[in-house]
Amino acid sequence: MTAATPLDGIRVLDLTRVLSGPHATRMLSDMGADVIKLEPPDGDLTRYSFPRRNGVATYFAQQNVGKANLSIDLSTERGAELVRSLCDEVDVVVENYRPGVMERLGLGPAALLERNPRLIVASISGYGQDGPWVGRRAYAPVVEAESGLIASQGNARGGQLTKDPHSHADVYTAVEAGAAILAALFHRERTGRGQLIDVSMAETMLYVNEHLHNDLWEGEPDPQWIRSFRPGDYLVMKVANGESLIVAGHPAERGTFELFLSAMERPDLADDPRFADVAARLEHYDDLCELIRAFALTVPDPDEFERICAANRLAVGRVREPGDLARTDWAEARGATVEVDDRAGGTITVPNSPWRFSDGPGVGVAGVPKFRGEDNRTVLGDLLGLSTDDLDALEADGVLSSRVPN
Repeated sequence: MTAATPLDGIRVLDLTRVLSGPHATRMLSDMGADVIKLEPPDGDLTRYSFPRRNGVATYFAQQNVGKANLSIDLSTERGAELVRSLCDEVDVVVENYRPGVMERLGLGPAALLERNPRLIVASISGYGQDGPWVGRRAYAPVVEAESGLIASQGNARGGQLTKDPHSHADVYTAVEAGAAILAALFHRERTGRGQLIDVSMAETMLYVNEHLHNDLWEGEPDPQWIRSFRPGDYLVMKVANGESLIVAGHPAERGTFELFLSAMERPDLADDPRFADVAARLEHYDDLCELIRAFALTVPDPDEFERICAANRLAVGRVREPGDLARTDWAEARGATVEVDDRAGGTITVPNSPWRFSDGPGVGVAGVPKFRGEDNRTVLGDLLGLSTDDLDALEADGVLSSRVPN
């Protein structure tokens, strides 16, 4: 007997775009939910990104593979009514419009829940569905600046304030939204009731900042302790063949300092006044780092360096370029990436889901990245019972549209 995926039978209407919502709904799709992505006639912004082939952008494919696709003009009353009817037929609706937009479209959570009391509506926004900042525009870089991430990264670079390449606020919020949706589905199993989930990017960035407790601390610091582990101080060093590595652990921390000395076979440094205690080691941290880096340069290659460190209970990682890890034997053995159809006779490589369920072997990417509006007729015919004549009329009126290459 083939085991069902964890979310087998769950239907999700995805009203999101770009990254935070699409990543959350891809999670649900990979767990076995039937996800229906709805795009406006202009299409999701990420469809216009590069690289792309045959109209399929790899950015769009990574976040939306496996989802059915509709294209409905929500600015029309008939289009909004179609979506309201779809909300009666699904288990979960996910949206990341600015607060107030769904209400203006007649798709506010209260109205949808009145029609379908078992519905779960997850709303993703920058600062939440209420409060004094409810109307502010918010994208990942904006929220990362407001929440202190850019300042924290700048402090680690000597004060140079720059944005790194990754949309942390989007992806972290997607994961938190996905977890909340799963909890709401579990709650519905026990109560029979749906509900509204309000997830903000700003609160997410506070929630996932493991060092925020330290920034909120108002007591006097103790010079003999490393505050909140200070991973920004962890050493990146080179071995003899020129490759760079990082060791997890602060060299000045009590306990970890001794492990470094053991790995270097330099117990004598424990008697050096510069390194007598945590405060002294922090004061002379550059000297300590220089000694460790000099030792690393005597080790021929990363494998030998890791062997030495592992023997002394230190974890080591190579500093790889983006994409390198996905091309390793480890990634191949784990199935960390997957080839999906590029709709042009070839494939696109995207990351696979990271979960392994012992009783859900079908978990992971399933299906292909769809063209805009590709499933208009199939989904609306099956779920809403629309006839061919109905669908022809909706297309003629511009309510439905599609872009499917010949």
